[in-house]
Amino acid sequence: MKKQILALHAEFIKAKHTNTLWWTFIAFALAPVMGGAFIMIIQDPEAVAQGGGLVAKAKAMKMEATWTSYIDLMTQAVGVGGVLAFGFVASWLFGREYSDGTSKDLLSLPTTRTKILNAKFIVYAIWCFALVISNLLIGLLIGTILQLPTIESNILYTLITDYFVTTFLAILIGVPIAFFALLGKGYLAPLGFVALTLVLSQVIAAIGYGSYFPWSIPGLYSGAGGAYKNLLDKYSYSILIMTCVAGYLATVIYWKTADQTK
Repeated sequence: MKKQILALHAEFIKAKHTNTLWWTFIAFALAPVMGGAFIMIIQDPEAVAQGGGLVAKAKAMKMEATWTSYIDLMTQAVGVGGVLAFGFVASWLFGREYSDGTSKDLLSLPTTRTKILNAKFIVYAIWCFALVISNLLIGLLIGTILQLPTIESNILYTLITDYFVTTFLAILIGVPIAFFALLGKGYLAPLGFVALTLVLSQVIAAIGYGSYFPWSIPGLYSGAGGAYKNLLDKYSYSILIMTCVAGYLATVIYWKTADQTK
């Protein structure tokens, strides 16, 4: 247990002193900021009357100047954009050792490979949760500044619950990215895999089978797919969980048995 804590501490230090950490927060914060911009436009009758690109976009998204609409937008951003953002985090955490040339140094430490991976997975989960909490706080601040109408507590509870359930699903489906980072020994392979799954998730969801494609499930649950959310069932969540477990086991087994030549 002591070595696991030490490995976790080392991963926290590495994450703390990298600019990548802060860039992910800045990039991910675009969702509440853009949502706030849409609401500002909607609140301005003249802007709505004149139309324009952003107004058309807000109308297409059925945006309203309400907390429900705003939090729904942030939830959908997590369900779709979170797959990309969390995949990037996983790619960096598990691929940087090869890119920085420190993988052999890491493997020479008197700590089991599984404990090192577990430390990375824990940091991954905490990092991703920190991103969504940061977005939620930014959204609450912007919504307060924009003086959105008061929302009933039970409705707010449901919205926040959906927000964090979507987060949990997106974090789970990001676990297999670690395997591709180790397999590709860097960032390129996992990022390529993330891009591929994003494209496939949109296509497969559009033809009605997204409830059985694990990378589509967070987006569908968030409501980004509209009525397709109703297609999610126990098999959908079972597929997602099994994909997560398979990704974790593949990562551990590969790193424990692979010939580390780089």
